[in-house]
Amino acid sequence: MLALTHSIWVFAVCFNTALPDPFTFASGAKVVTTADWACRRAEISTLLQNDELGAMPADPQSVTASFSGNTLTITVTDGGKSISFAPTITYPSTGTAPFPAIIGIGGISIPSPAGVAIINFNNNDMAAQNDQSSRGVGKFFTLYGSATLAWAWGVRRIMDAIAKTSAARIDPTRVAVSGCSRNGKGALVAGAFEPRIVLTIPQESGSGGTDTWRISDSILHNGTSTQTASEIIQENVWFSTNFNQFATTSVNKLPFDHHLLMGMVAPRGLFVIDQVGIDWLGPFSSYGALVSAHTIWTALGAPTAMGYSQAASHNHCSFPSTQQTQLNAFINKFLFGQSTNTSIAETAGGYQFAVPNAQWAPWTPPTLVAGGGASGTTTSAASGTPPPTSTAASTPPPTTTVSTPTSGTAAHWDQCGGIDWTGGQAHAGCCA
Repeated sequence: MLALTHSIWVFAVCFNTALPDPFTFASGAKVVTTADWACRRAEISTLLQNDELGAMPADPQSVTASFSGNTLTITVTDGGKSISFAPTITYPSTGTAPFPAIIGIGGISIPSPAGVAIINFNNNDMAAQNDQSSRGVGKFFTLYGSATLAWAWGVRRIMDAIAKTSAARIDPTRVAVSGCSRNGKGALVAGAFEPRIVLTIPQESGSGGTDTWRISDSILHNGTSTQTASEIIQENVWFSTNFNQFATTSVNKLPFDHHLLMGMVAPRGLFVIDQVGIDWLGPFSSYGALVSAHTIWTALGAPTAMGYSQAASHNHCSFPSTQQTQLNAFINKFLFGQSTNTSIAETAGGYQFAVPNAQWAPWTPPTLVAGGGASGTTTSAASGTPPPTSTAASTPPPTTTVSTPTSGTAAHWDQCGGIDWTGGQAHAGCCA
């Protein structure tokens, strides 16, 4: 077992103007199998927590829930302190309970799909986002010291609650998450860090969401007004203060970019809703990230589990009818188990971006070999739909080591050392 140290990661990457290769560990070892990807995903998770998002706390000592009317009251206790928050649930007029659901971070801006419940999560109550004075304001900080993973943590607690509260009439195996603009950033992070979410739908999330920091810097340098890392840290408190050192000097020093944040969702469902009419959102930056991230789903054998649609110009967070059929396809596949065509990769911007390419993605995506499971099972990554998960929170707290579970433990499918992990190669940054 080798320790993961921040200095190793930083000096291994040094200064990289291109988007980091999803299939190369910080040590330089290559991702060859689906089991290796689980370890690489764990490495990416810890890098993001260290350098941008803040630490995801360990599972709390207690999560209890009660349901009355249409309100799910969740009480979390940890370290002798407690908080309560109360998402409301809007039920569909059609369908049969238990319903599939979308957790709306700050509500949703997409049309409510037929037969799908909407869980309305007031993320500002959990962690405020008014301006820079909002740092540390919100219920999350009653229990924990810091983190802009607060909203993702709140989504995890909602998942805990609906799994143990049958009166809420929500099927915990059919839950999506969505949000638009700043809340789209939160939806993407929640989907990346909560493996029980089967479909993630960020909408027009821009900088700090589906954009890449590197490409956005290049766009601004070439004269187009686009939000970059150095600007966004002055606007609000979405990121850890650790991120400032990169945002104010050079994002090229980051050992990751947001194509890797999106890749943490793989091979589960991801449908990115975007548009090309607002330069500030960095639509080409997002497009480059989307094409790059899609290689991860392809390598895992699940290319149609990830799609994106960049529509023509319209008002921010409005939803054009041209994207309705595409959204329906992902909803029907991941929340209703239907066979639909989710091979969707469209932009109205006429952008050109390929992988590999010399400037931004000078790496060749592999076809990963399926590994055998710790209990003799084989990977289900290629299906594009995650296998059944336990009702317990399923992502471990950030640590400086990653080790194999002891015999008899049931680690989650996407954990390094869990189901579909056979030990892989010896990686200086992960599973050795």
